[in-house]
Amino acid sequence: MSQRIDPARWLLMTVLGLSGGITFFLPFLQELYYLPLAAALDLNNAQIGSLLSVFGVTSLLCYVPGGWLADRVSPRLLLSASLISTGLSGFYFSTFPSYQISLLLHGFWGITITLMFWCAMLRVTRHWGAATGQGQAYGALEMGRGIGEALSAAATLALFAYLGSGTRALAAVISLFSATILCLGIASIVILNKDSGGELVAESNARVNFDTVKAVLNTPQVWLISTIVLSGYCAYWGTLRLTSYATDVFLMSVTLAALLSSLKLWVKPFAALGAGVIADKLGVTRVIVALFIVLLFGFLSFAFLPGTTGWIPAMVFNLVLVSMAVFGLRGIYFALVHTSGIPFRVTGVAIGVISMIGLSPDIFMPLLGGILLDTYPGAEGYRYFFLFVSAMCVLGVIATRTLATRNARAAGAGCN
Repeated sequence: MSQRIDPARWLLMTVLGLSGGITFFLPFLQELYYLPLAAALDLNNAQIGSLLSVFGVTSLLCYVPGGWLADRVSPRLLLSASLISTGLSGFYFSTFPSYQISLLLHGFWGITITLMFWCAMLRVTRHWGAATGQGQAYGALEMGRGIGEALSAAATLALFAYLGSGTRALAAVISLFSATILCLGIASIVILNKDSGGELVAESNARVNFDTVKAVLNTPQVWLISTIVLSGYCAYWGTLRLTSYATDVFLMSVTLAALLSSLKLWVKPFAALGAGVIADKLGVTRVIVALFIVLLFGFLSFAFLPGTTGWIPAMVFNLVLVSMAVFGLRGIYFALVHTSGIPFRVTGVAIGVISMIGLSPDIFMPLLGGILLDTYPGAEGYRYFFLFVSAMCVLGVIATRTLATRNARAAGAGCN
């Protein structure tokens, strides 16, 4: 127990969580500052969208190599180099370079954030959770990411408004993000010790080669966890449509809908940590199944709620409930890597494969939503979209139950 309340140990998780939340703001800057960024860079909608597409494609290509790298290189080196290089390049982006240079920068962030940072962050988290606290570990990580996102978004929005909401204000915002990321990179050099990622565990000293990658790809648990993460991430994308759903279907004002969207940011930290603590007590797969069931009924409710003012309280309550469930799910689904018995020495490779498949909704969910809403305008389009998300939640339940059965059989065979 004393290990769990060690201040240095929790300081490491604080830096890890804040870094994991704030570093993604640079490539995803347009989510908060779409119009000001397009104006500052003098780009049209297709060009501004292509920036994020370049980051997404580069990231997809980097997940598996990043996992392989995380199993071979010190996480302290990977994390600090990632944060420092991302922060420094952010200062250059604040000068609003040409479209071609902006494309290169977003591709560069795909390398520094995904290849160098993502799998190393999750590998350190698994080691931090030891043998009995995986739910708490990944929940604490997601809580730190949520707090970092909420606080930095609030601080930069205040700065943006104070400086007049123009190009100069946006440059200051980007510089503030960059300086924060750079400071976190320096802090990671000091706070992460030699064995923060478990390098000294004897099992992880074995070389990770192509045969190891093949073995991971042939592991059924990896594919089941990938399906669980894929289903949960589709549900997360479902929540990203709730702001426009509130304005288009319930005719709420843009300001009030944005307020509801910001409310989700503050739900995230508490839902993630709470789910992690409960998962350590009841079992990760049990909690994941329960969260998928909550999400299933929540999205079914969104699909069929009448878009009238009298149903707004029910819609808001459902929004909060679904947000809690989806962030709780995101807070614990990577804990399945440990509870499914995947060897520690291939943690990075396994997480790379799982991330490449599980986070692929970044590519197809925005397209699917756009096609459905263009083809079936209004409430009907949202109904079909939320029904698709509901179907993915059913898939998540099936995959989680299958994984739990397989893990139980493996445990029984081990006892024999």
